[in-house]
Amino acid sequence: MNKAVRKFAVTAEFAVFILLAVLLSVINVVNFAMASDDADMITQRIAEGNGILGRDKKPDNKIKNNGFDDLFRPNGTGGFRNMGPNSPEMNFSIRYFTYAFDKDGNAHKIIMNMSAVDEVQAEKWAKSLLGSSTGWSNVNYRYRVFEKDGLTYVTVIDQGRELLPSYRILIISVAGGAAMLIISMLTLLAAGRRIFKPLEEADRKQKNFISDVEKEFKLPLTVINANTELLEKQNGPSENTNIINKQVRKMTAIVKDMASFSVFDEKELSISKINLSDMMLHVLDSRTADFSKKNIALEIDIAPGVLIEGDGEAFKKAFEELAENTLKYSVGKASFRLTNNKNRITLTQENDSTLPSGQVDQVFDRFTTLKNADGKNAVGLGLSYVKQIVTAHNGRVSAKVTDGKFILNIYL
Repeated sequence: MNKAVRKFAVTAEFAVFILLAVLLSVINVVNFAMASDDADMITQRIAEGNGILGRDKKPDNKIKNNGFDDLFRPNGTGGFRNMGPNSPEMNFSIRYFTYAFDKDGNAHKIIMNMSAVDEVQAEKWAKSLLGSSTGWSNVNYRYRVFEKDGLTYVTVIDQGRELLPSYRILIISVAGGAAMLIISMLTLLAAGRRIFKPLEEADRKQKNFISDVEKEFKLPLTVINANTELLEKQNGPSENTNIINKQVRKMTAIVKDMASFSVFDEKELSISKINLSDMMLHVLDSRTADFSKKNIALEIDIAPGVLIEGDGEAFKKAFEELAENTLKYSVGKASFRLTNNKNRITLTQENDSTLPSGQVDQVFDRFTTLKNADGKNAVGLGLSYVKQIVTAHNGRVSAKVTDGKFILNIYL
């Protein structure tokens, strides 16, 4: 059950990760996109001023009423519309340079208002940007290339100060997201234990019940079988003893299946390299006569040399259960296919069926049978055992009925 808790926590954590990643990515992408738009507004104003950000008109910084409401008016001095690139102070605070190039590639300095580089570096920098339009250069610098009056202008502005809050938000997002993932994982593990505790208790009781029934049935069946044999020796076989023997064999098979569950639940997997191809062929070859006796046409398509790390004894038991299940429920034709495609092993068991189409994964539940099990010696343990083995080896199973065919897939 701890495995189920971990699976629940990992699955839920993956969903949390996707949601956080999408949310934080959208926030940061929009944030940097807005920063780019702000920078482009400034470079556009510089382009309109022929490479120079106009400073001839000083804004009126007086606030008429000196009131709190005036600071947050949507229009006018101090309002939201005067923030960022629209700030009246932007003309005096932006650091930038502009160079113009003629058709021969000769550079002409228009303005140099940046202390991070000298004029020689600025000229080389601007020349390297020719042929572009707008974009980012050296992480924090936004540039625009435009043409006017036969000259090509290159403007580069320093947006490091404006981008600093965006980078801080990015760092906080990554760190906060990582912290949230850790906290959510711990929370999901704790919640998972509480959620699965009733299921774990029910599973424990079911296992104990199966184990107790298996133990309690062994002795009476042994006694019945021994006395039946004694009666047959004394009086010879009769219809009554034949019926008793048939029912004893049926009950013995059920007890054997229960014992298999009990043993597999309690033991550790004995891992070794298994040749699934050889094992599957051996199991099917040993039942060929049984298939012929029931007039079931058997098709076998087993890829050679399919290897896996696992418990050989458990897999052999699973294959035997698959073969037995096929013998019980096939109505004319059955097939087994084993493939290995890019390290994904798939075993498909298919047989003709009278069941309606649809998913029938419930056949893997304990003590669950379908309508076609009526009148057969079936208690619903065989495929449940198959699923238990496959799941223990980190695989999965599925079953469906399509166009009158029962199809069971095992993925390893």
